[in-house]
Amino acid sequence: MKKILLSLLIAGAGPVLAEPVGITPDVMSVTIETPSGPVEIGRVQDNTNALEGDWALTSRPCPNFCIQPMTPAEGVTTIGELELIGFLQDPDAVVMDGRIRPEFEAGTIPGAISVPYTEAADRLGELGCIVDFEGFECPEDVPQVALFCNGPWCGQSPTAARRMIEAGYPAEKLFYYRGGMQVWRMLGLTVVPGV
Repeated sequence: MKKILLSLLIAGAGPVLAEPVGITPDVMSVTIETPSGPVEIGRVQDNTNALEGDWALTSRPCPNFCIQPMTPAEGVTTIGELELIGFLQDPDAVVMDGRIRPEFEAGTIPGAISVPYTEAADRLGELGCIVDFEGFECPEDVPQVALFCNGPWCGQSPTAARRMIEAGYPAEKLFYYRGGMQVWRMLGLTVVPGV
């Protein structure tokens, strides 16, 4: 059977599903609630799937596309894909896409909200903070926020995190998904148009 499947693939019959692609050995997909309804997050099941276009580029010029530090600011915790999926499943957490709006609209992580890095420090009221003369006063019960942007070479979400902290958001409530859209896509995880 494997020889037949390989022959079909070599003959140009299209992609063949060879081995299942899970998120973890025990989890094939997760369903999260979004304002548009439930969305299933899984991985592309085509074992020959590869990144193309801009997402396959490895050598963007620096500046502006310089490699970002592992932690964008003191007190912020860096997370990976599994932790981000946990945030997406937590109704009390916020997953924030810090990229500019056209990038968000072109494709984002299901359940993420668009808060461009240029606006992050001005929108803390949406997270329960109260405006004061020096920025915002944020109560202890503000939500945990996971931020991401295009990938390890993108400075948009690190800038958003630093600006949010300067405006009064507690650093220990911020989490940075450094892999961003590039690593999310590289792993074949679900991407949806931003609305």
